Amino acid sequence: MTKGKGAFAAQLMEQMKEQERREKIERYRHLNPLARKGQILLCGSSLMEQFPIHELLVDADLPLAVYNRGVGGYTTDEMLEMLDVLVLDLEPAHIFINIGTNDMNDKDYRVEDLMGKYEETLNRIRRALPETKVYLMAYYPCNRRKLSADMMTAMHFRFRTNERVREANRELQKLAQQFGARYLDLNRGITDPDGELKEEYAVDGIHMYADGYMKVLEELLPVLKELEAAR
Repeated sequence: MTKGKGAFAAQLMEQMKEQERREKIERYRHLNPLARKGQILLCGSSLMEQFPIHELLVDADLPLAVYNRGVGGYTTDEMLEMLDVLVLDLEPAHIFINIGTNDMNDKDYRVEDLMGKYEETLNRIRRALPETKVYLMAYYPCNRRKLSADMMTAMHFRFRTNERVREANRELQKLAQQFGARYLDLNRGITDPDGELKEEYAVDGIHMYADGYMKVLEELLPVLKELEAAR
């Protein structure tokens, strides 16, 4: 494929993804009025959207209403732009957030910029929903070996490194303390001794199979049980 054709194909693919994101937001907009207020909300990018929490919770015997408003490909800027649809319209009692890994895909990414956008998001949530409890989920690690197996994936995610992930998690923990939010590192079961995403759970080096999310849920369950006990 020539350079010109490759650029055109990449542009066309990005347009298709953008159209898919717009359609997803519109579906959420129609779905939100049917949701119960004061429940549990998950929001973020594809790593949250692909969390099959409803299916994994079937055997947990927890009568909780959990809504997922993740949008694949979203950055902190995009989540801020659509915060009404993704968060505020649902008026949740508890929000679990995982947003920002797509910001790390940019060559010129700076952790200060990411935390600034995250802080702006939290300020908007606090102003609109002052009683809502907020939980900031640690970013998941990558698996570089799996990433390098596919040239297109490796190119797209070449700047998202585990060094960036670890640095962002340190700053996210500080941000949680600043806002009185709860920082949740749920990565113990999915991380190998080198600090990478375990290869058996990695779809493409970034995203996870359901058994990887099951390990995340095992870490999250004590928190969910606390919420159920407090009802």
